[in-house]
Amino acid sequence: MASSMLYSILFLLLLHQSLFSTANLIHKKSLLKQELLSQSHHTPLNDTPPTLFFEVTKPIKLPKTKPCSYHILQHDFGYTYGKPPVLANYTPPSHCPSQKFSKIVLQWNATCKGRQFDRIFGVWLGGVELLRSCTAEPRATGIVWSVEKDITRYYSLLMKNQTLAVYIGNLVTKIYTGVYHVNVTIQFYPDDESDVVSKSDALVSKHHSPADLILPFSRKLPLNDGLWFQIENSTDIALNEFKIPQNVYRAMLEVYVSFHENDEFWYLNFPNEYIEANNLTDTPGNGPFREVEVSLDGKVVGAIWPFTVIYTGGVNPLLWRPITGVGSFDLPSYNIEITPYLGKILDGESHKFGFSVTNALNVWYIDANLHLWLDNKSTKVEGELLENISSPLVVSLISDFKGLNGTFLTSVSRSISSTGWVKSSHGNITTNSVQNFNYNNSMLIGSDGDLQIVNQIIHFNDSVHAQLPSSSVLSTESHKKFDLYLYYNELDDGNGTSLSRENITLGFFEKKSEDVGFGLSKSSLGNVQNGQGYMVVKNNLVVSGLGSTQQVYKYDGSDLCYFRNVSSSNYTILYDEVGNTCSRKRSHFGFGLSRMWPSAAQRVFLAPSLLVNGKVV
Repeated sequence: MASSMLYSILFLLLLHQSLFSTANLIHKKSLLKQELLSQSHHTPLNDTPPTLFFEVTKPIKLPKTKPCSYHILQHDFGYTYGKPPVLANYTPPSHCPSQKFSKIVLQWNATCKGRQFDRIFGVWLGGVELLRSCTAEPRATGIVWSVEKDITRYYSLLMKNQTLAVYIGNLVTKIYTGVYHVNVTIQFYPDDESDVVSKSDALVSKHHSPADLILPFSRKLPLNDGLWFQIENSTDIALNEFKIPQNVYRAMLEVYVSFHENDEFWYLNFPNEYIEANNLTDTPGNGPFREVEVSLDGKVVGAIWPFTVIYTGGVNPLLWRPITGVGSFDLPSYNIEITPYLGKILDGESHKFGFSVTNALNVWYIDANLHLWLDNKSTKVEGELLENISSPLVVSLISDFKGLNGTFLTSVSRSISSTGWVKSSHGNITTNSVQNFNYNNSMLIGSDGDLQIVNQIIHFNDSVHAQLPSSSVLSTESHKKFDLYLYYNELDDGNGTSLSRENITLGFFEKKSEDVGFGLSKSSLGNVQNGQGYMVVKNNLVVSGLGSTQQVYKYDGSDLCYFRNVSSSNYTILYDEVGNTCSRKRSHFGFGLSRMWPSAAQRVFLAPSLLVNGKVV
């Protein structure tokens, strides 16, 4: 029994060795971070209500109809690591008075108390992933959190009998006691019969309605893990064979991505030449650039340069209490248009999608859903790929270092485009898809390796244009910018005591435009998060620490506007302003919001000195 418990604890520490970062600076706290969770034992736990954790995001626009609720799963996730996902039988909501729905929302509600690591988890229906998320890290007095996600795009999947699968790889010991108590509910909102114009428009634009069929690209049950594929290194590739009906006239691949262990903080990884020159061991490398590449029968058809999601235990766990990191409760999925390639896969034969990660270290979790639109007036659609251009990565690395101190500038660019036509009962439709990427990462290492400053910007733009027989064009365009700034400094104060200081900025900006045949709709999103924190460690225990977070979220759309300005420190909300008034003048690409956080403001937290035993940090 004792040896079994010792094995569990050792395995736990090894498993989460890199939850803090890439074995450079932040990794040094990886085995310590959970000690931040210890609360004062003098506080009566029964008198303190659980803390509400949340991710700042816009509300889902709902119809005026009353939803029909479907509670599909209740489970307590204790020691679940290495065990099969929790399963539940799903049947379409026949108990609902209406069987036609205009909005379907997945609700995840969870509570936890005690001490526990952050855990990545997934929710699948019939092998199709609906949600990728991270658990909140609990405290002794307990926490609650919820996630709401619009899953209307999976409409056809939800109208058939399926198996629901939920996987959280949780470990419970005498030290790590947190059990996640989870409820999963789906809310079905009936059609709003008074919204005649909207329903008519939807019929005109079947091209942008939910898909008729969704094929999963995930591992098959039974499993003792999540259904995602695992990418362990830069040469690893996950392949999935598939066959599609021959009456498909449109196809889109939706990809879920998350990064862990040695690549959880890939954007902080050192270049290999720096690691080799300094004889560093157990230090994840391959530089700070990563790309998820998607291939079809061995040919590149698309790529993803992912947003830098920081999980609830990352960098300094106190930064994310109660305001969690951007995207951490609902990790973004990424769409790749496959329609131009239909001429290659409408032959009734089997084909293969492949998923790989450039420069990858262990481990990346990847799976995908293929959304297919069917021609119900035809049994066979014809098509042809006219052009497929996949430019190679253009990489530049400028290094200037001496010993453990130096600077590194990494720049990467790439473009992928395709054009193809399909001929169905809708006529001949020619689709063009373009992806353009640009990446810049500047890294400074100082104080003989105890200081790291990283500034990174990713531009991720894609567009799809479909030429219809009527000469009209259906189009969608997305221009995304992902910002990251991270300052990390550690001071060894002697006597087994050290202090680390963290400052971080995360920015998610997106400007979208869509013309679905009845007018142009536009939206802009700016989501900026700043955090400042410190931790004091003595004899491998975090004896004190603090995290403060400020976030401004601004969304302007054709159908919804939302604004929130919120701040927290040490579990306490300092202010919270919410509004829903649209800006008279929309900012381009969300930069209007970024001006609310000028460069000087992002760095101001580095200026005030912090004295520790007479030393300035």
